Amino acid sequence: MISVNPDSLTERENYKFLTGSIIPRPIALVTTKSLIGTINVAPFSFFNIVSSNPPMISISVQRKEGVSKDTARNAIQTGEFVVHITDEDNVADANQTAKELPPEESELGLTSFTVTDSDVVSVQGLLQAKVRFECTLEKAIPLAGTVDKPGCDLLIGKIVRYHIKPDIYHNGRIDQHGLKPVARLAGQTYTKLGELFEFVRP
Repeated sequence: MISVNPDSLTERENYKFLTGSIIPRPIALVTTKSLIGTINVAPFSFFNIVSSNPPMISISVQRKEGVSKDTARNAIQTGEFVVHITDEDNVADANQTAKELPPEESELGLTSFTVTDSDVVSVQGLLQAKVRFECTLEKAIPLAGTVDKPGCDLLIGKIVRYHIKPDIYHNGRIDQHGLKPVARLAGQTYTKLGELFEFVRP
């Protein structure tokens, strides 16, 4: 085995080690709304479940030189956001939203996405996603880096409404083959849902 002290690595080297090892990672496509009403859309693969009672999810938004990105800033200022599951049908458009734009400019213009009103939160969702979660911000935690210059914003969102395409929802379960989720690997590589297998838990 090769043993490496992460303290001896640069931020980029640690990033490459983590994103090459912790795979595959689901991709949250997140919409937020700025205080002036601009809809921001961005993908994040540092994303997972926190709790099922109540239903909560986490998204880690990496800062740039200590400055929060639009998604984190908007979510913290408004207390709301919408998370969409990235799938084979929307991943190309989701990738386009990764482009860095000024805060007052929406990424929607780079895509074929259309927005739809939410039931509970004021932030609009994306109609093309097969699954989306309306969320209120439970907690935002600045982490890593230094006290004066955190490295990321960890957003904990409480889900207040699920939206699911009817053709992939059967008997209270999501049809994973119908969802066709896409996951992130390292670099610019993605993966589809592959061969499935089961184990009976002891």
